[in-house]
Amino acid sequence: MRRPRPVHKFKVGQMVDFVPSKTGVPASARSYKIVSLLPEEGGEKRYRIKTIAETFERTARESELLRTSSPV
Repeated sequence: MRRPRPVHKFKVGQMVDFVPSKTGVPASARSYKIVSLLPEEGGEKRYRIKTIAETFERTARESELLRTSSPV
C-alpha cells in the first residue's frame, strides 16, 4: 500500500513572507510568490519562490515561509 504524499502548507501562486534562516544571498524583499512545489529534503518540504525585485528564483524551506501579512 502506498503512503500518502505529504501535503505542502502553501500552494503555487500564493504570496508568502520569506524569512531566511541562514546567510547567503540576502533577500531583497520579504514578499515572494510560490512558483513551484519541490520534494522534501532532510524531512522538510521545499518551494521555488520569486519576487519581482529579483531576476532569479530561490529555493526555500517551509520553515522559512510565513503566510503573508499583506493583502493579495
